Amino acid sequence: MSTVHQPKTPLLLLSLSALGVVFGDLGTSPLYALQEAFHGERGVAPTPGNVIGMVSLFLWSLILMVSVKYVALLMRAGNRGEGGILALLALLTRRTAQVRRTALFVGLALFGAAMLYGDGIITPAISVLSAVEGLAVATPNLATAVIPSTIVILLLLFAIQPFGSGRVGVFFGPILATWFVAIAILGARSLAMNPRALTAINPLHAIRFFAHNGAHGFLALGAVILCLTGGEALYADMGHFGTRPIRISWYGLALPALTLSYLGQGAYLLNHPQAASRPFYSTVPASLLYPMVGLATLATIVASQALISAMFSLTRQATQLGFLPRVHIVHTSDAVAGQIYLPGLNVLLMIATITIVLVFRSSDRLAAAFGLAVSATMAITTILFGAVAYRRWRWSWPLVLGVCGLFFIADLSFFAANAVKFIDGGWLPLLIGSAVFFMMSTWAAGQQRMQQSLNERAVPIAEFIESLARHEPHRIRGTGVFLARQGEGVPLVLLHHLKHNQVLHEIVIILTITTSDVPVVQEDERVTTESFTMGFHRVTGRYGFMEDPDAPEILRLAARAGIPVDVDRTTYYLGRTTLIPHGECVVKRLGPIRARLFGFLKRNDRSATLYFGMPPNRVVEVGTRVEL
Repeated sequence: MSTVHQPKTPLLLLSLSALGVVFGDLGTSPLYALQEAFHGERGVAPTPGNVIGMVSLFLWSLILMVSVKYVALLMRAGNRGEGGILALLALLTRRTAQVRRTALFVGLALFGAAMLYGDGIITPAISVLSAVEGLAVATPNLATAVIPSTIVILLLLFAIQPFGSGRVGVFFGPILATWFVAIAILGARSLAMNPRALTAINPLHAIRFFAHNGAHGFLALGAVILCLTGGEALYADMGHFGTRPIRISWYGLALPALTLSYLGQGAYLLNHPQAASRPFYSTVPASLLYPMVGLATLATIVASQALISAMFSLTRQATQLGFLPRVHIVHTSDAVAGQIYLPGLNVLLMIATITIVLVFRSSDRLAAAFGLAVSATMAITTILFGAVAYRRWRWSWPLVLGVCGLFFIADLSFFAANAVKFIDGGWLPLLIGSAVFFMMSTWAAGQQRMQQSLNERAVPIAEFIESLARHEPHRIRGTGVFLARQGEGVPLVLLHHLKHNQVLHEIVIILTITTSDVPVVQEDERVTTESFTMGFHRVTGRYGFMEDPDAPEILRLAARAGIPVDVDRTTYYLGRTTLIPHGECVVKRLGPIRARLFGFLKRNDRSATLYFGMPPNRVVEVGTRVEL
């Protein structure tokens, strides 16, 4: 029986690993979040009322949006242990009959998932850059070393990804635990010098902040979103460690430390409002400034890991659900199935992140690019969660509107406040997300059109066997396995093989491998079989969207079910598809640009031989032409 997590891994070790991988982004936001509230033309003056009001907004945003929305509620909406926006989509579409509503959910989920890629590229850049900028605070002469140092650190970060999130998490966990303890101590130290900052715990100060600053205060929400940017990654990384370790880490250490840090920065600003441009490093004693820069740099490397791991999980889910081409996936843990590494995506993320550092060159400028995509994804997640609560959990409409309505109002407020930063850099994550969405939707539409074309040309298997009985070809010893898509009758590769070679194996297996909308399919549900006359059999294998298909495994299970197949003496036949545009059909169905993009993606799709685990020396590819 396959499971996402195995109980042999100690809870304490998983909690420590979760701390190192899941909470890095949320944990390092004190480096740059509060300073953005008082920075630039959209910042507010660091008066005592504004300082306490902003800190109150930070604290209650963490409580409402992270503790309640993500940790308490959304982590209940897991799809057999897996989280993330595509897991919500799978929960919604599993039993959905209304096609229009399904299309709406798919579109929203794809757009939200695409926006996360923008977040995943920017997070490593702003996290590491904000930490290294502490060098310029300690020694202004080192300002020129900030960009080169940031690039070197990012190169090292992406270089260690092949070790896997579990091993990295065990190494990173103690680092982030030290970071949380350090920022808690610094916060408590500053708070002791001015306990008045404790009044920020009262949410009335957040309301008074808006009443006093009006529209200008509303725009300050563009800074508040920075303390929430790891929420979506937290949910997406749920499959790496499970819900319990993440909750223990959040409530036990991360949340208390963040609370003390923001209260401490607020307390320091009450005494030293001129430090608003760098409130975090201003709270550090001069003798500890260099060690703190070093620890912050290590912590921001951890922060970047949270988004990188989330991108790996998200891409794998999208691939298995049919929204992206097949990719090379490396498993990095025998104990936790969700811990994976994607070499190709890792290189793309590295190039994009370093390019962003070279273009923006400061965390202040990157902060303007941050938030818009995050708030859009948060709003979409709220909509999908509300639909899951209503349709799967049977919540009443008043309860759904009351709970999700509150979150949605907050999400829209964050989005509106960040929308004004579009020109300053907010266009970047939207551009990245839109490009990813266009690619995902094109791939899904192209696959659907290609499947329709194959189905139109498919011959029903009963009709095919009947024709063979009248004119039986020469039969050779052994077993021929012909890969077929779901819904096909006789696959084209079998028809082409028979047409050109004029022979068939004694045993013919039509093999279909499908991806279910659950993370893991139990072994007793893995295979179904159907036998026909003249040695023909249909075998269907099912895998979850967090599993890797394995054709030999399916055949072994089919043999146990009575199919006469020797797994080690089979020949696999695959169709090598050539896409042929069919007149105006391209424009009407996909459009010329999307048709070209789909053709490019199809040519770079990972080999079915490798993807389905077939022995390369027993695979025969037969060319097929499909009209789009």
